[in-house]
Amino acid sequence: MNETVDVLAVGAHPDDVELGCGGLLATLSRRGLRTAILDLTRGEAGTRGTPETRASEAAEAARTLGVSFRDGLDLGDGNLRTDRAAELDVIEVVRRRRPRLVVAPLPDDRHPDHVRAGRLVTDATFYAGLRALETGLPPHRPQQVVYYPSAYLAAPSFLVDVSGALETKVAAIRAYRSQFFDPASKEPSTFISSPLFLEAILARARAYGLLANVAAAEAFVAPRPPLLADPLAAFEGFEPGF
Repeated sequence: MNETVDVLAVGAHPDDVELGCGGLLATLSRRGLRTAILDLTRGEAGTRGTPETRASEAAEAARTLGVSFRDGLDLGDGNLRTDRAAELDVIEVVRRRRPRLVVAPLPDDRHPDHVRAGRLVTDATFYAGLRALETGLPPHRPQQVVYYPSAYLAAPSFLVDVSGALETKVAAIRAYRSQFFDPASKEPSTFISSPLFLEAILARARAYGLLANVAAAEAFVAPRPPLLADPLAAFEGFEPGF
């Protein structure tokens, strides 16, 4: 039996989702919504750790965030495939989990795998809704695909208050002991293993939170911005800008 979810968050590598939208997943899970993560690769091209280590860390991070499922594909870390076979792999997950919302990497980033992942997920979620494409599962197209920025900053289409889940997000990130700052580690230093990297993740959440008049927020880019039923309520509590 296929178990469905409300939100499917996709990352090119284990830890991408935790960094980009871990606060969103933790917040929604606490509200009783069913969430899932899809890792497109095993992270085998990473400088630190091994695919086996990262799989164990990913499972711990998923438990920390309270997600219902964590699915994984093997599309090639360092050269993420976007061919028809890769599309069909993602289509299968989308049709099996039937999410209302998909969250994916913004297809504009310093890491080519993130760029490819964003494009792959965008295409696959569209094709997943085609009735003529027979895969053994019924067609399903999510309501929307939205994107989380990674290394680059992006003007957000909307912000999500993650003030109550920021500590959970950080705990999920820290589950990846092989990847992030560890003073006892003997592995080579990388861009993300610097202690400044996690500080920057927190600073970004605080900066987005300041824009939204909350303690911490995550930013998302949507090709179709969400509709505000009550624009006055959306800005309740904001101070005038003078």
